[in-house]
Amino acid sequence: MTAERPGGPGGTAGMLSLDDLKDEAESGAIDTVVAAFTDMQGRLFGKRIQVNYFLDEVTEHGIEGCDYLLALDMEMEPVPGYEMANWEKGYGDFGIAPDMATLRRIPWLDRTAMVLCDVVNHDGSPVVASPRQVLIAQYERAAEMGYTPFFASELEFYLYKESYAEAHEKDYRDLTPTIPYILDYHVLATTMDEAYLGPIRRGMQAAGIPVEFSKGEAWYGQHEVNTRYADAVTSADRHTIYKNGVKEIAFLNGISASFMAKPSEKDIGSSCHIHSSLFGEDGNSFVDGHDETDTFRHYLGGLRAHIRELSLFIAPSVNSYKRYAAESWAPTSVAWARDNRTAGVPHPRRRRESVPRLRRVAGRRARRHRKPARPGARAHRQRLRGRRGGTVSIEPEGGPPALGGQRVRQAGLRRGGAQALPELRTVRAEGLRARRHRLRASAHVRARLSSTP
Repeated sequence: MTAERPGGPGGTAGMLSLDDLKDEAESGAIDTVVAAFTDMQGRLFGKRIQVNYFLDEVTEHGIEGCDYLLALDMEMEPVPGYEMANWEKGYGDFGIAPDMATLRRIPWLDRTAMVLCDVVNHDGSPVVASPRQVLIAQYERAAEMGYTPFFASELEFYLYKESYAEAHEKDYRDLTPTIPYILDYHVLATTMDEAYLGPIRRGMQAAGIPVEFSKGEAWYGQHEVNTRYADAVTSADRHTIYKNGVKEIAFLNGISASFMAKPSEKDIGSSCHIHSSLFGEDGNSFVDGHDETDTFRHYLGGLRAHIRELSLFIAPSVNSYKRYAAESWAPTSVAWARDNRTAGVPHPRRRRESVPRLRRVAGRRARRHRKPARPGARAHRQRLRGRRGGTVSIEPEGGPPALGGQRVRQAGLRRGGAQALPELRTVRAEGLRARRHRLRASAHVRARLSSTP
């Protein structure tokens, strides 16, 4: 089964068909195609291909790459323990097959297009451990249940006056924010960075990534650019290109951008909120008219029930957990609540109450250290947690949504009530080994990942 990927609202400006690319190549408007896949750290890896060779060979036969590319850490060192790529097998090649539905212009790079690729074995079958294939497998399972998952990621980042080379020379310490004061929703302050934010908004829109808006965030030089929702696979693809593109645009302007969870102890952390909903034949499955459905409640239940065992994916580094601090705009409990930024799983209200098709769940927990998020893997984990809630009818623990502030006391008790709630910060204290054991011990995760086709 190949489930339909309907995309989302906002148009398809910048997307290219194969015929479009041929025309652009003939006119000289495009002479380079970046063919890339997402590695385990969320980075785009691939090759820059002369457009004529791409049209003659790559569209049909793909390209090759060393399989160690899916077994690297952030320092580009191969990590032991992978069955698919290791020293014992000699680190051979795998295929890199373009998904032509993702072909698009990259307007901030001269005469350049990009196509995202799937990593495949020599027989053409997918490398199932690659992040994009992990997500696609869960997306297909959702389709078998009658659902189309829609996702949107909401990323925060810092802009610094130093170039990437200058930041490296300073060991990434004591960097200078582009704006020297808090600019949350501040129009005048963001005007001062519009020379950078404008090219990001316009560039993404022209690259087939529809944009909602940009805004100042809660600290010095911190910004947010929101893109529109789409089916989970399309949204993850856009997320990857967007994050890479922000850094490229910063580089081209002589500054640097960082999506790091907690650049320093004195700074507010940067988050990645993941908004999700399920659509069926009759529209949004989370609502019936204006009433929340059992599907909605069970989806929440699945999210809450499996957050700890999957924390290794949504917050895999020490720096990720430095962000989980009380009264810092980061969620520290696994509570769910309506329109509450301190809860781990908020259910936004605002105009969504009057527009049922926009009803969704927002996950505020995810954050990574330095590295671009693995959007495919992370969206898969949120979908995996929520989907189990839909298959075995897990109720959200604790019953109705929590009211009031969800900042958690050191004792782990919710303010305004005596119910103990799991804390995200306690996962940090468990250590990496304990989190790995929790993940391996999860029958739910084993059943889903081991049965991946």
